[in-house]
Amino acid sequence: MAYNLLKGKKGIIFGALNNQSIAWKVAERAHAEGATLVLTNTPIAIRMGELDELAQSTGSLMIPADATSVSDLENLFVKTMEAFGGQIDFVLHSIGMSPNVRKKIPYDDLNYDFFAKTLDISALSFHKMIQTAKKLDAIKEWGSVVALSYIAAQRTLYEYNDMADAKAVLESIARSFGYIYGREKHVRINTISQSPTPTTAGQGVKGFNALIDFTERMSPLGNATADECADYCITMFSDLTKKVTMQNLFHDGGFSSMGMSARAMTQYNKSLECKECNKNPLNSDGDI
Repeated sequence: MAYNLLKGKKGIIFGALNNQSIAWKVAERAHAEGATLVLTNTPIAIRMGELDELAQSTGSLMIPADATSVSDLENLFVKTMEAFGGQIDFVLHSIGMSPNVRKKIPYDDLNYDFFAKTLDISALSFHKMIQTAKKLDAIKEWGSVVALSYIAAQRTLYEYNDMADAKAVLESIARSFGYIYGREKHVRINTISQSPTPTTAGQGVKGFNALIDFTERMSPLGNATADECADYCITMFSDLTKKVTMQNLFHDGGFSSMGMSARAMTQYNKSLECKECNKNPLNSDGDI
């Protein structure tokens, strides 16, 4: 059901690749709520992905841009304002990639050239995007900028690797730039820390299916889906959240506030019982 929350608003969506992408779901939902959109990704991602289909179904303009390139970003914002006849209302940053994760390089043996790429693509691109928009005065007063984050920015999660560092930088940028852009232009900047979601990028993380199962058992409301994340993003783009800025907003079914759930404990106890059956060395307290 649509509520016309974004009627008359215009925005840019970074990072949609295929219909598994959260950015894809956000674009569909924004269109349903009345927004006019520009879709953007790197030229190679556009060639390899399915963005043409999304552009057609949402009536969106598609402008290629590498978010790590300031010149590409300048071209993107200038062309977008020309197409829209003025400033935009919202931007979604849904970009993240780690060569170290893709190549399964452990955190204590990182390739530093890859690490630099992780930070540039997954975090510094957010700063470049906002800085370029600000210099071009591309976002209207009371506009909204949202980036997608993950709880690994605050807590250590097995195999998330240098992406955790990138997400921590991403959230810091939202706070630092949120103060400056808010003070000068009333533009609000936030991050949304989403449940692990089976996107193309997410499924590249080792042990992802086990992580999905664990967080589902731990979260009182269960994992938040990509569609539900899109709904949340729409509220952040709308005028209903005009005084929300510099926040990292958890959208994870309650996982971020949990210590141990009954369902997770039940599964853990089953694992212990299984180890006892196999006569693994356990002491009297049940510890390995």
